[in-house]
Amino acid sequence: MGNFEDIQEKLELLSSSAKYDASCASSGSGKEPNAAPRGKSGAKNFGRAMPGGVCHSWTEDGRCVSLLKVLFSNVCRFDCAYCVNRVSADFKRSSFTVNELVELTAQFYRRNYIEGLFLSSGIFADPDIVMEKLIETARTLRETGFNGYIHLKIIPGAGEKLIREAGLWADRLSANIELPTDKSLQNLAPQKTGQVIFRSMKETFNAVSENTEDKKRIRTTPVFAPAGQSTQLIVGASPEDDKTIINLSSALYRRYALRRVYYSAFIPVGVPGRGGIPDPRLPDIAGPPLVREHRLYQADWLLRFYHFAPGEILEDENPFLESSLDPKTSWALRHLDFFPVDVNHADYEVLLRVPGIGAKTGRRIIETRRSRSLTFDNLLRLGVVMKRARYFVTASGAFIDRPENPRRIRRLLSDTDGAGLQIPLFEF
Repeated sequence: MGNFEDIQEKLELLSSSAKYDASCASSGSGKEPNAAPRGKSGAKNFGRAMPGGVCHSWTEDGRCVSLLKVLFSNVCRFDCAYCVNRVSADFKRSSFTVNELVELTAQFYRRNYIEGLFLSSGIFADPDIVMEKLIETARTLRETGFNGYIHLKIIPGAGEKLIREAGLWADRLSANIELPTDKSLQNLAPQKTGQVIFRSMKETFNAVSENTEDKKRIRTTPVFAPAGQSTQLIVGASPEDDKTIINLSSALYRRYALRRVYYSAFIPVGVPGRGGIPDPRLPDIAGPPLVREHRLYQADWLLRFYHFAPGEILEDENPFLESSLDPKTSWALRHLDFFPVDVNHADYEVLLRVPGIGAKTGRRIIETRRSRSLTFDNLLRLGVVMKRARYFVTASGAFIDRPENPRRIRRLLSDTDGAGLQIPLFEF
């Protein structure tokens, strides 16, 4: 390993360059702690990928990170207008070596600083060459016995063979879609195309599907990317509305079985040599649209766990999510004819439509009412957010508040400051 001061400087620089990529999460793998090492015979395992985080740090915009999250290099040939690492940006460039990254990851894990590695890179050479470096890092870690979590970024344009090799060493792969339409990619990231990114997603999906079938026949088949794949979509850098974004996310979940679509609020970046003036292709905004990002995460939750269709969340005449109201409550107020719902008789799918009842709470309601009739006090103890649900439910015919005045309900349930960041993400 190189000089300590040099390595520390690289770490500070390349971790800072990686902080804007939101598409990492250390969940979904669940390998056994004593699983056989993937590499050299007899290598002793260390580390464990766990469903939940172990050690956490926080990025400047509030995201929780429990991985060593770095770039292999911040040298990049691409000139994506929204990216801090674009080729036209005037700042110090650096790169790790494979051995440096392997040693850093091992040391940090053993000290319980992290639970794994999230590794991406600038496009400093041909995409295949860059992808080979990421794979070599993951492979070397595994060969030294590392059994923790590894997330590798798929470099746009990397070949099929390399993608399939990456999944043998990594727990999760991700190819960032970045922007909602190919038109916006052409405008802001002219060296990227949706076709190339979708091809990477499709190849990962095919490899996961084939691996699943192979393991049914041959139990010793090496597992491929057990935590699946994810992607990131930048919110607010291009003019598309929320309906377009939600439709895209729904299609990605359906076609490529993505585990997550991550939404990253666009952070304005200045143009070198112009006194920090934003690129004219980018919107002139004061700060990242964090409220919009939060609402998209809530809408995404409705797609994945509440069985909403994209067209139910947003309609053509209202293509943006409300900033002052979560999307589930917004839907409920547009469909008051659906309510009230009797919690003692409604099936699970109907309960999921009630503001204040989440997936977990809905299951508790179904289980509890098998033995007794539910009252409003029972609902509170089961975890129902009664501040929201009170307008939309009955308990064997009894009301707390009748949903007769949607304007009044909207006023009472709206976030008066427009922030919306304290609304529970899961049980809304």
